[in-house]
Amino acid sequence: MATAALSDTMVLTGRSLRHWVRQPQLALLSTVQPVILVVLFAQVFGGAVHTPGTPYIDFLVPGVLVQTVAWDSTQTAVGIAEDVSTSTVERFRSLPMSPAAALAGRTLADACRNLFVVLLMTAAGTLVGFRPRGGAAGVAGAVLLVVFFGYAFNWFFALIGLTVRGAEAALAASFIWVFPLMFASSALVPTDTMPHWLRPFAAHQPISQAVDAARALMLGRPPGEAVLATLAWAVGALLVAVPLAVRRYYRAD
Repeated sequence: MATAALSDTMVLTGRSLRHWVRQPQLALLSTVQPVILVVLFAQVFGGAVHTPGTPYIDFLVPGVLVQTVAWDSTQTAVGIAEDVSTSTVERFRSLPMSPAAALAGRTLADACRNLFVVLLMTAAGTLVGFRPRGGAAGVAGAVLLVVFFGYAFNWFFALIGLTVRGAEAALAASFIWVFPLMFASSALVPTDTMPHWLRPFAAHQPISQAVDAARALMLGRPPGEAVLATLAWAVGALLVAVPLAVRRYYRAD
């Protein structure tokens, strides 16, 4: 049973990856846009944001990595909403395959795409001055942590894609969640520069925890509780979102 479920998941992962590769415009925009963000944010905010003891580019890159995987999770919601509206889900449900394979395949494919984009953005960051003092081990640990965090987000947004009707509604519903988390975070500016009422939320919400963990690993600093907090957020999201999404998958209409 487990072997069959894994095989089904791999087949549907390949389907989603081929769908991405066979759309050159989508593949190009998915890879070029995040690189532009790294360069643009570094140039726009580099002279305005004060990060004591750390060049802004070193502060920025880990934050943009986490922001990008969070933003790309909205595409999971859109893709699944499209599958529902085009009756693709109905066809999958009629096949003799594992109940969670369609969702697992889609979220795993999106995690593979995130891995590619994160590696590309890290390389682009080094071209504009990013210097990860944590060495290869720190960078590898940060990349894996960010991708795993993004994978957990993918399941949460898969649930959104199954709950709302239509791709446009899925995108709008995703923005409601991801925008406050992305910008009220430590990704682009230190949280101690924010208004007093906003700081507690900004410092402890999941994206800030993931940013702080990735930043510590990449810059060779003690990660403290940030890594554990990020893993806790990711595992907690999976424990909640996976069963709810699978259950909703069989009720989608």
